[in-house]
Amino acid sequence: MAPFLALSRFLHLQQPLRVGLASLYSRSMSSLDTRARAVFSAAVEGVQPDIVVRRGLERHGDKLLVGGQSFTLTNNLYLVGFGKAVLGMAAEAERIVGDHLIKGVVSVPHGIQNTLRNHGKEKMLLENHSRITVMEGAKHNLPDTDALKSAECIRELASGLTENDVLLVLISGGGSALLPAPAPPMSLQEKQDVTRKLAAAGATIQELNTVRRALSLLKGGGLAQCANPAKVVALILSDVIGDPLDLIASGPTVRSDSRPEEVWAILDRYKLSDSLPSSVKEVLSKARPHGSQVQEQPQEVKDHVLNVVIGSNTIALECASRKAIELGLRPVILSPGVCGDVRSVARLYGLLSSFACSPGKEPPPELAAEILQLGPQVGIESWDLCRTMNVLVEERKEGWGATCLLAGGEPTVQLTGKGRGGRNQELALRVGLELSGGEVKSGAVFLSGGTDGQDGPTEAAGAVTDGELIEEAASQGLDIDGFLTNNDSFTFFSQLSEGRRLLMPGLTGTNVMDVHVMLLPQSPQKLPII
Repeated sequence: MAPFLALSRFLHLQQPLRVGLASLYSRSMSSLDTRARAVFSAAVEGVQPDIVVRRGLERHGDKLLVGGQSFTLTNNLYLVGFGKAVLGMAAEAERIVGDHLIKGVVSVPHGIQNTLRNHGKEKMLLENHSRITVMEGAKHNLPDTDALKSAECIRELASGLTENDVLLVLISGGGSALLPAPAPPMSLQEKQDVTRKLAAAGATIQELNTVRRALSLLKGGGLAQCANPAKVVALILSDVIGDPLDLIASGPTVRSDSRPEEVWAILDRYKLSDSLPSSVKEVLSKARPHGSQVQEQPQEVKDHVLNVVIGSNTIALECASRKAIELGLRPVILSPGVCGDVRSVARLYGLLSSFACSPGKEPPPELAAEILQLGPQVGIESWDLCRTMNVLVEERKEGWGATCLLAGGEPTVQLTGKGRGGRNQELALRVGLELSGGEVKSGAVFLSGGTDGQDGPTEAAGAVTDGELIEEAASQGLDIDGFLTNNDSFTFFSQLSEGRRLLMPGLTGTNVMDVHVMLLPQSPQKLPII
């Protein structure tokens, strides 16, 4: 009912529209381009590892404050971590807790220390006298023997703690591949074979995670159980839509609700039960009373665990919103959960641009109807779309100037070619077509960028585009359709205007999925002269 009422509200607005003297409609595209980039930079800066750790972890003397709870420090703190952004998180955490840290182990991607040095990110590296051991592994983002050794060191550290100790756990995207701990007697290869066959058979991410947790010593709350009776405090940098704690790095500090029969049901559904190696069957068939990895954790374990999300796409969008205000823009956060095919996502942004910038007293109702129909396909609730459209109508009415529409998430690309590109660059290219294809060009500018600084196997994080894209490409002899068919968006933007539309922040050291920025000039409507 609420979405309908909200929709009815903007469809029946009949008040005259005014254009503010500070209207940004006539300003140059270069100005909007610069501001879009500045807004994206603010989003990334707001979720840097050191910043999110300082925001979530405070020390006052011998008291450690996290998530509204206080922990007493008496040289009793241990640290473990796993994920692509964990090195920078660990460096800042060690600065905060100081000598109370006894020992730590972090599992990080292969080669990341040299990569950070080469990108001038020394502040994300540990000090020479650090008490934290850095172990690199998971080359090509796949579990390997190096990551297996790292996971074993983490398990040994956690298993040796007492009720007087505090274990600080740092988690970020990529943590699952960096914490492989197959339950014996199963080998890492056997576990990988099972999950690979499930994925090939069409299993959902939820089904994959259910099986993955059941076959692991540390996932699905296993790490927290190993650390019992110590207090466990997990600081989480989320790279998953909706920030579900059980899915981020497969939830090593979050109890698993999975039952053995659920796991078997998934394997039966994809006709894999009979072909399982004997070691896997043994793991799944073990008696559960004394601590199997799929057993529900005892109450005392749950009471000793605190999970806190300190960085997420939502936080990045909030930081971007504050920057937009500084730049004289009116921010509107659409959603941090954009997903689905980039073609549908691009169409939605094109429709929102037309809705915001269409001439006349108010947007055509059919635009609103199409936007609401498309929303579910890209993970956006009708309420969020109605709220956003209401704000856009109010802005037209009040003449507030340019709007900064913000969103985030992780759309997908259907691969049809072998070119170089990524979802952000392809989305920007497709939005450019949408902005260029209407009868009246809106003057909107769109940016899509990955917060980790890398979009697919390219040096760019994304790209910036606008309604001049088609003409600009045609004048330089570039066939947009051909580049799209070959999934070659990076090559396209590299050749277009000497690559000036590419977004090239370099390695950022963080990852909270993607950020979308669309700057919408005020509708080019004028008041009658009296």
